[in-house]
Amino acid sequence: MSFDSLGLPVSLVEAVKAQGYEKPSPIQEQAIPAVIAGKDVMAAAQTGTGKTAGFTLPLLAKLEKGPRAKPNQVRALILTPTRELAAQVQASVQKYGQNMPLRSMVVYGGVKINPQMQNLRRGVDILVATPGRLLDLYQQNAVRFQQLEVLVLDEADRMLDMGFIHDIKKILKVLPPKRQNLLFSATFSNEIRTLAKGLVNNPVEISVTPRNTTVEKIEQVLYEVDKTKKTALLSELIVENKWQQVLVFVKTKHGANRLVKNLEARGIRSAAIHGNKSQGARTKALAQFKESQIKVLVATDIAARGIDIDQLPNVVNFDLPHVSEDYVHRIGRTGRAGNEGLAVSLVCQEEFKLLKDIERFIKKVVPRRVQPGFEPGEPLQPSVLDTREKKIKKPKVAKPANRAGGNKKPRGVRNNFVGG
Repeated sequence: MSFDSLGLPVSLVEAVKAQGYEKPSPIQEQAIPAVIAGKDVMAAAQTGTGKTAGFTLPLLAKLEKGPRAKPNQVRALILTPTRELAAQVQASVQKYGQNMPLRSMVVYGGVKINPQMQNLRRGVDILVATPGRLLDLYQQNAVRFQQLEVLVLDEADRMLDMGFIHDIKKILKVLPPKRQNLLFSATFSNEIRTLAKGLVNNPVEISVTPRNTTVEKIEQVLYEVDKTKKTALLSELIVENKWQQVLVFVKTKHGANRLVKNLEARGIRSAAIHGNKSQGARTKALAQFKESQIKVLVATDIAARGIDIDQLPNVVNFDLPHVSEDYVHRIGRTGRAGNEGLAVSLVCQEEFKLLKDIERFIKKVVPRRVQPGFEPGEPLQPSVLDTREKKIKKPKVAKPANRAGGNKKPRGVRNNFVGG
C-alpha cells in the first residue's frame, strides 16, 4: 500500500514523500482512512510506529476544506502529557502542512503565557497543548471551543499515569459534545477503556502491537555491576564502543544532575532533561543532543515518552524503572522505524526484584554480561522466567466480634484499618 491510496490530498502525499517515506506504517494504513471518514478511533500503538503521522496527516486533510478558525477559536485540539511531546507533535503538523493555509500552534507550561494568549487571538486550526496550560488559557478566556471539530488524546495512558485525569475531565466538559474523538495509547489498559467509554462513540479499534512486547529489532543486554561502579562502567562502555549518541534513564532528578556532572568530569559531553529544568534548558539540551553537540542525554521517566529522535542507536537504563511498563517505553526510544537499536541496563544486586518483574512483563530473560574490571561483589541470582499472571492480594476482612465475649477479639485477629 502507498500513501496515494489512503485518501490524502496530493499536497500531503508530496510532503510525506519529501521526508523520505514511501509506504505507510501499519498504524497509518488503518488510522488515516478512518479519521478522514470522520469516525472515532481508539488506537493502541507503541512509540516508534508512526502514530503521530497517523493522526496529523488526516487532520490536515480534513481541516483544509473547512472554514478558517475565528478569533480565539480552535478547530482541532491535540492533548499530550509532556512539553517535549507537544513540541514534537507541533513540529510534525508544521512539517507536513507547510504548504497548506492552516494555522497551528503549541502551548505548554514553563514559559510565559502572554505570548500564547496573543497568538490565540487570531484563531488556530490545530492547537497542540498540555492539559494544565490549556486550562489556564481557557480560564483567562484566551481559547474557546465553539468551532472544535476534532479532539485527539495522544499518549493517553501516560496522561493517566501522570495524574492528568482530573484536568482531562474538566477539558471534556467545556468541549462541544458533537465532535470527532481520537484516542492513542501504548496499551489498552482497564483505565484507558474506562476513559474511552465516556469519550469515543462506536470507535474503530486499532491495535498494531501485542501488549507488553518490546520492539524486535532492539538488542537488549544487561551488565551486572555494583551500584557504586555504574558511572565508571557507563563511561567505559561509551568510550570503548565509540557511542556517539546515548540516551540514559535514571530514577531521580538529583541522580540525573549528579550523573551529568560525573560524566562531564570524565570528558564526556552530557546534559540532563527533567521536570526541574526550565523549558528553555530542556529544549536546548534536546536540540544539542539531536545535533550531536552533546553525546549523552540523561533523562528521568517524565521524558521517556516525549523524546522523538530518528535513528537513536543506544539507550541505557542507568537505574531500572520501578514500573515494568516504563522499561518498554524507555527502550522504545531506539530501534524505531525499522532501524536496529541497542538497549543496555546496568543492574546491581538491589535491583534484582525489579529485573524479575521486567522479565516477566516482557516475557523474556535479558542476556547478561560482566565487563572485565567491573565484576560485582555479589553476582545476581539466575533469572527463571515466571510467566504466571501476578495475583492481586485481596484485603483481609476482620472477623465479626465474638458474641459471648462482647467486643472481645477472636484469638489471633488484629485491628485492620484500610490504609493503616
